[in-house]
Amino acid sequence: MLVLENLKLAVMGLVTNKMRAFLTMLGIIIGIASVIAIVTVGNSLTTSITESMQSMGANNITVGLQQKSEETEVSESGMEFRGPGRQKEPADEDLITDEMLEELRAEYSAEIEAVSLTESVGSGTAKDGEKYANVSITGVNDGYFKTDELTLLSGRMFLDVDHEKGKSVAIVSNKLVNNMFDGNNQAALGSTIDVNLGSRYYTYTIVGVYEYTESSFGFSSSSEEDITTTLYIPLETAKSQNHSSDGYQQLTLVTSVGTDATQFLNQVQYFFDSRYRKNEDFQVSAYSMESMVSSMTDMLSTVSLAIAVIAGISLLVGGIGVMNIMLVSITERTREIGTRKALGATNGSIQLQFIVEAVIICLIGGMIGIILGVGLGSVAAKLLGYAAKASVLSIVVSVLFSMVIGVFFGFYPANKAAKLDPIEALRYE
Repeated sequence: MLVLENLKLAVMGLVTNKMRAFLTMLGIIIGIASVIAIVTVGNSLTTSITESMQSMGANNITVGLQQKSEETEVSESGMEFRGPGRQKEPADEDLITDEMLEELRAEYSAEIEAVSLTESVGSGTAKDGEKYANVSITGVNDGYFKTDELTLLSGRMFLDVDHEKGKSVAIVSNKLVNNMFDGNNQAALGSTIDVNLGSRYYTYTIVGVYEYTESSFGFSSSSEEDITTTLYIPLETAKSQNHSSDGYQQLTLVTSVGTDATQFLNQVQYFFDSRYRKNEDFQVSAYSMESMVSSMTDMLSTVSLAIAVIAGISLLVGGIGVMNIMLVSITERTREIGTRKALGATNGSIQLQFIVEAVIICLIGGMIGIILGVGLGSVAAKLLGYAAKASVLSIVVSVLFSMVIGVFFGFYPANKAAKLDPIEALRYE
């Protein structure tokens, strides 16, 4: 009963002084709204980036050739230090060979589903009279389409014979078909296109058309007609046109379902370290998208938390405002306090009355702040192009925090009110 009575008194006090109550709540509202809005935007950004990176193959392992760390140089004084070293082009014997890949697949057949290999030929323009399309020519093997699944609209993928004989066949995007064949996929199939790469010209026969999708991380100011899309050709064709040697500087391992990419990453690194131990200039480094996703998520979460803590300082300011108003309220209601104590109210009941009033102020301000914060965070996330994702934990913490602020900053004024001498209080004018 005592709690209900104090609740009624607190609500009546707020209703009587609506403007003062609102201004008291304002600091709490702004603080909680800021924290929730920042956390919502941060969560939305983190979730969107994580999902995008995972869709690119979070469990895949990228293996790349790189020059060994800086060379040791000796100064005139005899001191040794690490210098940047000269950049070197890898020789044929430095490259990752097909024999190494065969050994790797044989040793880890259960962990590796496919090996994705690519060879860039260059960027240029496919032309047919006045019609044109910008393309980036990339040679790929069958394993590539395990890492980057294409939605084939018409035609077929590459056949074994296309790879073995290095045929000049191509899989093109629907954007290219729109530009050069008026969007008719069937008309494009079997047709030949000439691609100008500056000083080089190549002719390809179209065997497939895939659906172009814009990268989640990419943005372009180019018009629809000028968008550069990938033109895929067999890996052996690309190597022949580049006059490349039989070796690779970079590749991707597609791990089997159920494989722990982090653990397998160490095994892959050890495999290549044992084969490049005697190579004085180059080494192989392996990394997974999963580790990058984890690092980026941690970084974004830390940044969001830091900004949220800074925004939370306004909650402290709001709490001080609550304490200030409660002290003013005690001064105004000195006679009321004296009357209640004269009628038998205990110090505990007086103290509880003002603590409950402070908690009510903070709780109502917290609720308004939560609604405002979720709304602002959702709008900001959508304006940035991400799906809004509010944090339930931050909402719960905000409600609890607003109550704690009410108790903490309401305790001193409540304690002061409880200690008032009833006789002196009744004499107060």
